[in-house]
Amino acid sequence: MAHPLPESQRNKRAIAAAQKKQSMTGINRAVGAATVDPSQAPAIIRVLAAKLGLDGPYRGAKVVARILRDAGMEVIYTGLYKTPKDVVHAAIREDVDVIGVSLLSGSHVPLFRELCRCLRAEEADHVLVVAGGVISEQDYAALLECGVDAIVPQEARADLIVSTINDLIVARGRI
Repeated sequence: MAHPLPESQRNKRAIAAAQKKQSMTGINRAVGAATVDPSQAPAIIRVLAAKLGLDGPYRGAKVVARILRDAGMEVIYTGLYKTPKDVVHAAIREDVDVIGVSLLSGSHVPLFRELCRCLRAEEADHVLVVAGGVISEQDYAALLECGVDAIVPQEARADLIVSTINDLIVARGRI
């Protein structure tokens, strides 16, 4: 698949991705610990809300999508049963800033590994990845290592979900 962005924009995004990886480490990446002033965030953040694999329950993803929309973000919902490759292609096509994935099935580690691998293969690893759903704390390190930028715990309040995404965008800088 040909990359939809011109090479100059891909280079800017690659530089931003490298800066992002340098600036966010450890537990601050995992739970969005530092909250920034929302006025520093870009006017509209584009988020792709996705359900990967055979994970069927979708109510939580739709609730989060509404929370983000109500916070002024543009949200695109992929629907159920998408492969990581489907999600990456949708993210590129929609030119999103963030992919948010809700998983309840317990298959989060292999699915996020594949999602992040596909992002790198498509030269789209500038897109931030946020994991949510039922994720054991013992799996946080594996998810962060494979390229997940933030993990939002299942019991997170709406303000934590919104601030996590805003914090990631501000830390990375808008392209």
